[in-house]
Amino acid sequence: MTEFSRRVFALGAVATTLAACGNGIGSAGAATIDARVDSTLNAMYQQYPGTQQLASQAAGILVMPLVTEVGLGLGGSYGRGALRVGQSTVDYYAAASGSAGLQIGAQQFSHVLFFMTQEALQDFRSSQGWAAGADVEYAFSNQAEMLRAETTTSLSPVIAAVFGQTGLRVGATLEGTKYTRIIP
Repeated sequence: MTEFSRRVFALGAVATTLAACGNGIGSAGAATIDARVDSTLNAMYQQYPGTQQLASQAAGILVMPLVTEVGLGLGGSYGRGALRVGQSTVDYYAAASGSAGLQIGAQQFSHVLFFMTQEALQDFRSSQGWAAGADVEYAFSNQAEMLRAETTTSLSPVIAAVFGQTGLRVGATLEGTKYTRIIP
């Protein structure tokens, strides 16, 4: 095996291990995911009131109530959540990522993707597996209370709010997150 294929194999093994552990959401299916999504949205709206206006302006929102991330040289993360359009859940998704670089630790967090345009939402829903990349603007917990729909919609078609971090993971890595439609 070449060194590159060993890394790809190792990243795949980490992602598979994370997927197998189910990251605390359990296997009770759609009702459990929906309850966790509701709880996550309520906590976010209470802690960061500006996100409520952002959500009302969004074409849709993807809520990942709990994402678990671990790393020791190689790393990965996994979480499950729901895509909401209006007040209705339209699909369920898993988010998985792999990373390589100087890193150590583990953490859990919640994140919400706000699709600010119908085109961004349609691109996400029609893809076979959507990877978050340069077109996503991130707002971390210490900035999320300042989010306002009128100031951010022109900047990015997709905005991610990351909050509720617990644990510690440090390092410099290259990574991306892939979102895949699931049937809970």
